[in-house]
Amino acid sequence: MSVLSRLRGEHRIDAERLAARIDAIDRFIKVVDGHLPEQRLIAAHTTVERAGARLALSRDHTVVALAGATGSGKSSLFNALARLDLSPVGVRRPTTGMAHACVWGNLQGANRLLDWVGVLPRHRFIRESALDGDDEAALRGLVLLDLPDFDSVERSHRLEVDRLLGLVDLVIWVVDPQKYADRVVHTRYLQEFRRHKDVTVVVLNQVDRLPPDEIEPVLDDLRRLLDEDELDGVPMLATTALNQAAMGDLRALLEHTVAERQASLRRLAGDVDGVAEQLSDVVGPAVAEDEIDRATVRTLTDALAASAGVPAVAEATERAYRHRAAQTTGWPLIRGWRRLRPDPLRRLHLPSGPVTEGTPIGATSVPDPTAAQRAAVGLAVRTVADRAAASLPDPWANALNTAARSRLGDVPDALDRAVAGTDLRMDHTPVWWRLIGGIQWLVTLAAVVGLGWLVTGYVVRALGLPALEYPKVGAVPLPTVLLVGGLLAGLVVNFLVKPLIRHAARRARRRAENRLRGAVTGVAREYVVAPVRSVLHAYAEAREALAIARS
Repeated sequence: MSVLSRLRGEHRIDAERLAARIDAIDRFIKVVDGHLPEQRLIAAHTTVERAGARLALSRDHTVVALAGATGSGKSSLFNALARLDLSPVGVRRPTTGMAHACVWGNLQGANRLLDWVGVLPRHRFIRESALDGDDEAALRGLVLLDLPDFDSVERSHRLEVDRLLGLVDLVIWVVDPQKYADRVVHTRYLQEFRRHKDVTVVVLNQVDRLPPDEIEPVLDDLRRLLDEDELDGVPMLATTALNQAAMGDLRALLEHTVAERQASLRRLAGDVDGVAEQLSDVVGPAVAEDEIDRATVRTLTDALAASAGVPAVAEATERAYRHRAAQTTGWPLIRGWRRLRPDPLRRLHLPSGPVTEGTPIGATSVPDPTAAQRAAVGLAVRTVADRAAASLPDPWANALNTAARSRLGDVPDALDRAVAGTDLRMDHTPVWWRLIGGIQWLVTLAAVVGLGWLVTGYVVRALGLPALEYPKVGAVPLPTVLLVGGLLAGLVVNFLVKPLIRHAARRARRRAENRLRGAVTGVAREYVVAPVRSVLHAYAEAREALAIARS
């Protein structure tokens, strides 16, 4: 395989497809914002920002950087390629302190690109093919940069190199026969470009310093080192700035790079590949947004119901049912006494019937939760987060736990409103209550009539008037039957009704408990489950976006 074919790669990069991948990374960032640690997204933010800026700038120019250590001859190579004395040359450190640029073609069209790269105007030069002849026409569109020395003693120079290496389209690493195996250039730079093989070239410069029979062994050793850096297949050339003929392969490589207009796209594709690989550990298998099972929600509801005082309210409902039933079905003579006893539901400031929409709901007098109940709520909330995170990668566990607890501060008030706003179905009087109450009134009236009749007979006799003749039932006077029968009938009815009242009260308790638990379940879903499902939804979207970015 030729040097040029290795540089071009096996396939072309489609600009629209690349833009879609970059948009997917951007969508991933937005979806996971607030869920994943910010430091995990720094590279993704940088890639999206740089890619968007580069795609918006000139596609007619290819930015190629010459990078190397002090004394590698990159500035001499830069001048030789430009065929002008543009960049300062020397062997003392530091030599190249600022990046220099040479543009083949119209400098005006490349100025915005150079502004973005950060090359100062006084360090920009131009090669117009119209002035130099057709031999430079093939390089029209090339923007060649001479970078500062990456091993400079000036820290600012090293930082400038790192910044520029993240912006250029293609990097030509210039090494010399003496320092081509330097550990710094391999571990700090070349190994970091293993994802950018399609836009990386290594040049062994100053081969004129080697005896002819040593050139091939040095190149073979350099290739071995590049293979160890996972840069197998990267183009490798031997050059010398002292001989234009020895630079023929390098110029041909630059000409093909400029003609293809693919270097910038391949560089950005490599950046996206790197970000996608870096983020691969934050997504795993597909997870349904309703991953939280019913048993977990039921456990959470149980804890919240206990904290909200649902058992106490249910018990109060049962007692209120018995209290109100006794008032309606009991002896009329003692109903007034029962009215003096407080209603259990009203004592808790709970409404008996439905609360219409828009009606203010006051605070209840339900007992505050105990420390054990609050701890049970915390444990149940943690269980929801743990169950949801069971099949997700580790970075999402904290996000789910945070989401589950994000609205816990609002839960007590929400529970109180839910309990206060629940229709306990205690606002109507059952028909059978009225029927029993009517019977009690009838037997009580009979007893009163019998008593009145007997009293009247007693008064008549006391006045010496002729005694009243009472009708008899058998041998018993009717007034006595009415009085005793009415009293006994009232006792019997009251005795027979009590089991019915107890049964109905227990049903009212279960009905109230079910309705209260339904209201509490709504609070659980809104304040705990919904935030967790929101994170699961974000995970699903992030997984989909990353799949597009990796495609």
